[in-house]
Amino acid sequence: MSEAFRGEFNQKVDAKARVSIPAPFRRILEAGDPSFTSGSRPRFVIVYGGDNRDYLECYTVAEMGRVETKIARLPMGSPQRRYLERNMITLSLMVEIDDDGRIVLPQKGRDKLGVSSEEMKEGLEAVFAGTLNKFQIWKGATYEAELAKHAAAEADVLPEGADMLSLLPDDFEV
Repeated sequence: MSEAFRGEFNQKVDAKARVSIPAPFRRILEAGDPSFTSGSRPRFVIVYGGDNRDYLECYTVAEMGRVETKIARLPMGSPQRRYLERNMITLSLMVEIDDDGRIVLPQKGRDKLGVSSEEMKEGLEAVFAGTLNKFQIWKGATYEAELAKHAAAEADVLPEGADMLSLLPDDFEV
């Protein structure tokens, strides 16, 4: 992947569950869809599986292909393969970005995020959070609570006064 999904973007979800994909993410999604051509609509995969996740995880078509290849290398019938097949493949959807740069958040995705029709009517905010080779879609309030929880839990990861780049492997050069 030449470009990474980076940054966080707050996007309004309308009453019809439509939400705009951040423009920088759209360019990466276009590049990661092997069947995308000028004039067509880029596609990507939304994964809503995984009980310990409060967000949707989104992959380019190409990146999801790499994940599928790794899953296929696991022994048939193994618990790990069955878990990954169910949570990464079965509980996922291919979606298409419309001409206005939006998608309709699928019902199963809205259920995963805990989004109600009433919240969408009131102007719900979703957060798109880049995580290198994929991105996440969060309900705004859940995202803020998760950031606060992780900040407290990770307080001892970085020694006081140390630069965060010191956490990278020794062979990393800036």
